[in-house]
Amino acid sequence: MTARDSVIAKINEWLTPSEFQDYCPNGLQVEGKTDISTIVTGVTASQDLIEAAIVANADMLIVHHGYFWKGEDQTIRGMKRERLKRLLDNDINLLAYHLPLDDHPEYGNNRQLAGILGIENPRPLNGLVWEGELKEPLTPEKFGLQIARALHRDPLRVGNGRAEIKRVGWCTGAAQGFINTAIDAGLDAYISGEISEPTTHTARECGIHYYAAGHHATERYGVKALGEALEKEFGLKHRFIDCDNPV
Repeated sequence: MTARDSVIAKINEWLTPSEFQDYCPNGLQVEGKTDISTIVTGVTASQDLIEAAIVANADMLIVHHGYFWKGEDQTIRGMKRERLKRLLDNDINLLAYHLPLDDHPEYGNNRQLAGILGIENPRPLNGLVWEGELKEPLTPEKFGLQIARALHRDPLRVGNGRAEIKRVGWCTGAAQGFINTAIDAGLDAYISGEISEPTTHTARECGIHYYAAGHHATERYGVKALGEALEKEFGLKHRFIDCDNPV
């Protein structure tokens, strides 16, 4: 068993959430047991993930997408009530880390996605956008297949870029709006989780290949890496649970 506050302190040491202006509170969102032996990690604190954490006898649930987002209804009713009730009834701590988990140079979603996709020399480009290179140039079609095999999800590809892709930019999740950062850097392709209607026109008219690879699919790996690091640091039991989401 490890004290909950020791686990939180270590995460805060690694992710430095106080340095971020975010859309939600980072850290402990729902208080549960003071001592931790089993941690479950997952992308979003959905009802399905909570139920899976209960079955796994979790003392702590760590996610990328938690609760209490800016602008959301503050009343505790309906779906939010049911989620919170299950956490409280089972004395499970809920921790959420949003931008700090996207940005981290080792455990972050962007850094982890690079390894999953086989992108070499991954490094921050501008803000939350990263850049790197493929081991060898690939056609847009072959790179799309490489993404599909790695993420087990077919990406949506739009745009009119170079015949071969070598230099790649990416930002996980709903980061389609950062496509201009990749264009300004002269990259061959840009990857994010979601796509908007204007993204297609930007990619076509500005000469870049754009891949919408799935919000959930691109953000599975940061929280999993964080859980694995905590398992190693404290000797805790850790399990990553992937509740499928096609978006």
